[in-house]
Amino acid sequence: MLAFSNGLVDYFYDVFVVRFDFWLAFGIVAQLLFTARFIVQWIASERAGKSVIPFAFWIFSIVGGGMTLVYGFQKREPIIIMGQILAVTIYVRNIILIIRKPTLPDGQ
Repeated sequence: MLAFSNGLVDYFYDVFVVRFDFWLAFGIVAQLLFTARFIVQWIASERAGKSVIPFAFWIFSIVGGGMTLVYGFQKREPIIIMGQILAVTIYVRNIILIIRKPTLPDGQ
């Protein structure tokens, strides 16, 4: 068990300290922005007493997803690239739909 925990500590030290550079910091910020969208959505839903997706959710989605896509290209990560290209496209489309036709209260 001690060997496992030491190996885990060594792994995280290597990943987050030894290999720390601009792109790791960029990727961490991207992930934090992407995660912030869920916090915004949760707070808005709690305040409304129902599930709500506020405009800020889509902004955080585009910025966080776009930064994650840039990170994926920089790090040559095909799985991140494939996932984020479609996701960012959907986020942009949602913003376009919101701007074109504002939602009335009570979904009318």
